[in-house]
Amino acid sequence: MSYTASVHAKAIDLTKLTYAMTTAAGSGHPTSGASLAHLTTVLMYDHMRHDPAEPAHPASDRLVLSEGHAVPVVYAACADLGVHAVFDGRVRAMTRDDAMTLRQFDSPVDGHPNPVEGFPFFDAATGSLGQGLSVAAGIALAARLDGGDRRVFCLIGDGESREGQVWEAVDFIADQRLAAVCPIFNCNAFAQSDAVAAQQTAEVTVAKLKAVGYEVADIDGHDPEQIKQALDAHAANQAGAGGPFAIVARTAKGWGAASQQGNGHHGTAVKADALDALSAEFDATAAQLGATWTEGDLTIKPITHTPPAPAEPQPMPTLSGALEQFGKADVLGKGKWATRRAYGVALRALGLANGNVVALDADVQGSTGAADFAQDDRLAGRFVECRIAEQNMVSVAAGMGAAGRVAFASTFAKFFTRAYDQVEMAINSGLNFKLVGSHAGVTLGADGPSQMGMPDVAWFRAFTKVRRKDGHPAMYVLNPADAFAAYKLVGVMAAHDGPCYMRTMRPDTDVLYDDKTPFTLGGHELLAEGGDLLICASGYMVHQAHRALDALEDAGVSATLVDLYCLPFDRDAIAELAINAGGNVLTLEDNYVGGIGAAVCEALAERGVGAKVVQKFVTTTPKSALKPDEVIADQGLTVDDIVNTASTMLQLAST
Repeated sequence: MSYTASVHAKAIDLTKLTYAMTTAAGSGHPTSGASLAHLTTVLMYDHMRHDPAEPAHPASDRLVLSEGHAVPVVYAACADLGVHAVFDGRVRAMTRDDAMTLRQFDSPVDGHPNPVEGFPFFDAATGSLGQGLSVAAGIALAARLDGGDRRVFCLIGDGESREGQVWEAVDFIADQRLAAVCPIFNCNAFAQSDAVAAQQTAEVTVAKLKAVGYEVADIDGHDPEQIKQALDAHAANQAGAGGPFAIVARTAKGWGAASQQGNGHHGTAVKADALDALSAEFDATAAQLGATWTEGDLTIKPITHTPPAPAEPQPMPTLSGALEQFGKADVLGKGKWATRRAYGVALRALGLANGNVVALDADVQGSTGAADFAQDDRLAGRFVECRIAEQNMVSVAAGMGAAGRVAFASTFAKFFTRAYDQVEMAINSGLNFKLVGSHAGVTLGADGPSQMGMPDVAWFRAFTKVRRKDGHPAMYVLNPADAFAAYKLVGVMAAHDGPCYMRTMRPDTDVLYDDKTPFTLGGHELLAEGGDLLICASGYMVHQAHRALDALEDAGVSATLVDLYCLPFDRDAIAELAINAGGNVLTLEDNYVGGIGAAVCEALAERGVGAKVVQKFVTTTPKSALKPDEVIADQGLTVDDIVNTASTMLQLAST
C-alpha cells in the first residue's frame, strides 16, 4: 500500500502544480493534465529508464505526448524531478519556479511540447493531434537498428484517436512488430466540445486494438497498481519478442476535483481567486485515498545501454562510378535518363557509404527508385516499407531523425500534399529528414492530375523563407533537371543537417551535366549567357528552355539560361544576371504558381531591380495524355511558346 499511497500523493502534487501553472499563464489544459497524473507519475518516477540530467540520452526510454495540449502535467513532473533544459541561455535543472513560466515568450516551457525551444525531454513538437504514435514508431525503429532495448511510450487522447493517422501507426507498429512501442490511450471520455463519440470509447478502442492483433491491458488509469502491472506486462512482452501491445487507460478529465469534471472545462485555466478552494478539493481527495509520500517508494530506473557511435560516412562514388559498380554502366548510353532513376542509384550508393542512412517508401518503391536501396541485401534491413500511409511515413521519418538517423522518405510528389501538416510539425521540431517526391509536374502525362505533384513547390517554398535558429532555411527545395544533378544532390541533402525536399520526374530527360559539375544548396547552374533576356527554369523546363536557345538566337534574342535547381538561391547573383539582361526576365516551371517565378520576383523586388518578369507555369488543371509533350503543349510551355513569349517581351521592352 505504501507504493500506491506514494503514487497518489505525487499525482495530487503534480495536478496541483499543473493547475497553478495554467492559472499563472491564464491559459492551458489543466483538466487533460489531471487525467494523466497517475500515468505520468508511474512512467517518469518509477518505470522509465531515463536520466533527468541528460534527458536526450540516446538510450533512454522516451515519452511522446501525442495529446500535446496536456503537457503541463509533464512539465510539472520535469520541474519536480529537476529534468535539465535550457533556461536563461544555459542548461540546468528545471525548478517549480520555472514551471510557472508556462507559455511565456522567453521561456522554453512552451504551450505544447517543443524541443527546439530548449526542452530536450521531448523528441518532437506535438499537439497537432494524431502524429505522436508515428513519431514513437520511428524512434523505436532507430533503436532496433542500434541494437538497443529502449522503450517508447506514447500518450494518446481518446478524442484524438479519431485521427486516421493514429490507426495508420497502429497498423504500422503491428507490421513491423515494434514491441518496444507502448501506445497508451487516455480514455477520459471528453474531447474539446463534448463527450467523445461512441467509436472513441474505451470499450470500442479495446475492441479495435484486439481486432488488429494487439494484446491490450484495459485498466483504471488512476489505479497505481494496475498501471504498474500493465507497464510491467509491456516490458515482459518486449523482452519476450512479443507482438504489439497497448494500454487503454480509463481516466477522469479533471481527476481529483469534482468541480473540474464533466464537460465544459477543456482548455480553461482556473481563476486565481478559485485556486484555494480547488486546492482544498485536491487535499480532500488525497485524504480519502490515504495519499502519503514515502521517499524511496518510486525510483527512476537507470539507463542500461549506450548505442555505438555511428561509423564515419564514406564518400559516395560519382554517378558514373556507381553505375559501373551496380552493373548499370550502359543506362546513359542514349544520353538521357530519368531523375527518379538517378535518385534510386544515389540512395543505394549513399546507403552503402553511410550506415546512418535509412530509406522509407509508401508502396511505390519501384516508381520512386527506392527499390534500388530495398533490394540490396546489404541495405534491406535499413529499408522501411510504410505502405499507402504517407502521413504516418513522414512522422516515422521524423521520429527516426529525432533518434539520430538520416531518413529519406519517398513517394509521389502529389501524395506528400496529404502530409503537409506532418511535414510542418517535423520542421517545427527541428528534425533532420529528407523527402523525395517523384512523378512531379505535368510531364507525368498518362496518369493525369490525380498523380501529378503541382502545388508542392509553392507550399514547400514557404519554408525556404523561414530561418531556423542556426540561420539555415527551414527547408531547401531541390528540382534537378538531369540525372547527374539528381544523383549529386542526394549526397548534398544527406550532408546537410536539416530538412530537404527534392522533386524527381518520371520521363527520361537529356543529360546536361557530368560527374564534375558541382551542385550545392543555394546554388544554380549557368547554361548560357546573353545580353537580352534572363531565363530562369527548373526541372523539365530547363530542357525546354535549352532547346529554345537556338530558335531564340535565330529570332535575334541573346539569352542567359539559369538552371535554378534550388530554393532558396543566391538572390544577389540572380539580380545581377537580371540587370545584365536589361531587366527582361522569363521564368519557366511545370507546376502551379508560387514556385521559382514568385521567388525570382521577390528577389528582384527586394533588391530594387527594375525588371519586367513574365512567369510561365501551369495555369489550368492538366489532364492525362499519352505523351508528356501533349500536356506541355496544352499548358503553353513548348519551345515555340517560349520563343514567342520572349520575342513579345523584347518587342514591348523596346517600344
